[in-house]
Amino acid sequence: MKMLVLGAGGIGGYFGGRLAEAGLDVTFLVRPRRREQLERDGLRIQSPRGDVNMRVRTVLASDLTSGYDFVLFTCKAYDLDSAIDAIAPAMDGRCAVVPMLNGMAHLTRLDERLGAGSVMGGACSISVTLERDGVIRHADPLQRVAFGERDRSKSSRAQTLADAFAATTIDWELADDIEQNMWEKISFLSVLAAVTCLFRANLGEIVSSPGGLAAIQRALAVNFEIASRNGHPPRAGAIEFGRKTLTDPTSKRIASMLYDLESGLPVESDHIVGWMLDQARTHGLDDTILSLAYTHLKAYEARRAADRLPR
Repeated sequence: MKMLVLGAGGIGGYFGGRLAEAGLDVTFLVRPRRREQLERDGLRIQSPRGDVNMRVRTVLASDLTSGYDFVLFTCKAYDLDSAIDAIAPAMDGRCAVVPMLNGMAHLTRLDERLGAGSVMGGACSISVTLERDGVIRHADPLQRVAFGERDRSKSSRAQTLADAFAATTIDWELADDIEQNMWEKISFLSVLAAVTCLFRANLGEIVSSPGGLAAIQRALAVNFEIASRNGHPPRAGAIEFGRKTLTDPTSKRIASMLYDLESGLPVESDHIVGWMLDQARTHGLDDTILSLAYTHLKAYEARRAADRLPR
């Protein structure tokens, strides 16, 4: 099995690195600057699950050709079209894309550009960042991926991918219904992103503030109802995880979107919060928290575009 990993940032670098560490045939599609960094220093991961420092195979977009079985597709939603352009030379009719983006909205665009038969489903859960020095820092032991065919079939390619992840230390799942996993994740994540960005605080600070707990519970109930009306009612484990995690008064958890916002970086406002807001309005559900958060994020984007952020 030959795998192409789009980028060697936080998610791509971490999961691709674990696959390469296990001896699998992995190539990272990177930009020239990251390639120079990897050639000089190697792929470096610092993690409670074990550090990595190894040489890896890389390719630039200008040199990419076909011959891969899978593309591990890790990018931000605002880079989706350029990322599809970058992997296009690898898509030869037999290569499958395994997207690890947040949310659901990217599936439509991938299907349009690459064909639905080439696009599997995928989701990951991990807290990881790429530092300026090129080190991928993994914050806690969580390192989970789920993948599968969106039509729920038991395909040979899905089993091949499962066999690859089985050789690693990654916690993985070949899902019977991968879109169920994806709906459960966006239901949780869009609340986390909405409230931590709206209130500019971590979960514990929000829960401990007047009205904070009620706002989180209100938003989570709406999101679970959205998933249910789309044919994917959250399972008991997902409901328990969401309620317990999002309402923990001791939690210091924030969404990576808040980190990006406070760092003056682009944010996935439309893909995570805006998309769920559209779903709430489509189904006539309470959109208060999502609407306020979305307005907050779009105002930030306008201010950033006008170069009026504090320096």
